[in-house]
Amino acid sequence: MSKLIKNIRTRTPQGALPAGLIIATDWSWRIIVIATAVALSILIIAQLSFIVIPLLIALLLAAIISPLFNWLVRRRVPKWLATIVSVVSLIGIVVGIIWIVVSAVRRSWPSLQAQSLEAYEEFEQFLLNSPLQVSQAQLQGVFSEFTSSFDTSLLLSGALSIGSSLGTLLIGLTLAVFTLIFFIHDGDQIWRFLTRLFPRNAQVAVDGAGRAGWVTFTTFVKAQVLVALIDAIGIGLGAWILGLPLALPIALIVFLGSFVPIVGAFVTGAIAVFIALVYQGFTTAIIMLIVVIVVQQLEGQILQPFIIGKSVRIHPLAVVLAVTAGGFLAGIPGALFAVPLLALVNVFIRYIASGVWKTQPD
Repeated sequence: MSKLIKNIRTRTPQGALPAGLIIATDWSWRIIVIATAVALSILIIAQLSFIVIPLLIALLLAAIISPLFNWLVRRRVPKWLATIVSVVSLIGIVVGIIWIVVSAVRRSWPSLQAQSLEAYEEFEQFLLNSPLQVSQAQLQGVFSEFTSSFDTSLLLSGALSIGSSLGTLLIGLTLAVFTLIFFIHDGDQIWRFLTRLFPRNAQVAVDGAGRAGWVTFTTFVKAQVLVALIDAIGIGLGAWILGLPLALPIALIVFLGSFVPIVGAFVTGAIAVFIALVYQGFTTAIIMLIVVIVVQQLEGQILQPFIIGKSVRIHPLAVVLAVTAGGFLAGIPGALFAVPLLALVNVFIRYIASGVWKTQPD
């Protein structure tokens, strides 16, 4: 492209083109090349998402347990034992949270079924007595139409789809855990190998930028854990004050769901509102909905942009735009990893452009 521009210049008489047009042309082809490279990178990542997403999840989990691993290594614990303890501790915490939630739901399941049936009957009676003039036959017709839509073929295809999704999920989790072990145990060796792939005169700059990026990434993860904890405490405390059952499981579900942007907050909040509706009626459900909206708006519009933006040194507006663009391009994984990837790129560019690696390579 640059040779083509030079050839055009040599064939163009001096002064035939305005200086502004020449500068705009020089910038235009560079922008086109960069945009093409970014588009191709996104396309390749999308095609290899079944590998890229588990790798990113393993990187995220490695950032979570790296403080424990480093603490054990500083206490002269062998690396292999520190790796096992760190990974098993993480798995144990996640399994423990899931076990507490499942156990509480199982104990409350008969009551939840009975309360759900009672709430449905009350809602049906409300519609029958409302000014809408809904008849019993109309309600039965809607219910029959709804149930008939779930025919055998649809249920079979749905079961097959769920089975396929569960299989893909299990494979992805296995790959993520397997990769996590190597990231924790041999992270330095893996990074040194990747650094040696660059030209020799660029290895010092790339190494320093990568290590600075890792510090930023771990800081982001700590901030995300703090945001999830604030969500869990806020919604769980609201459920407890309203006297709802399953307040602790609700808080734990909100904590886990907060790591999945947009969808996680919506689903966990809907669960809290549903339990309030079933057990204590419409008024309590409205109050619970207000609590969920207030906490999520406080977290999403104020706490998350400022806490995460400050931790990764990105303006809060850039955080909001990055999450929106990532979700639009790649769904939930894109929204989850948009901010840390933006922070990594920001740190890479700032570190290399500063030239600090020339005088302080360590």
